[in-house]
Amino acid sequence: MVEYIIIVVLIAITLLVLFSKLSKATGTKIAGATSALDADAGAEAATLADEIDENKVKNLKSDGTFQ
Repeated sequence: MVEYIIIVVLIAITLLVLFSKLSKATGTKIAGATSALDADAGAEAATLADEIDENKVKNLKSDGTFQ
């Protein structure tokens, strides 16, 4: 049973790191789709997508807040 818990924890950590690395790419693609619908909202979405910090997981404290 312990082996399954360890495997689940390792998968969760891997997914967390993977999603943090892909967050900027995903945000950029969503901003592009948004700008196709509305130029003003798309420009704002593109600005916000550029501000995504890919290293946020590295700055995570043990209580779940960011530095």
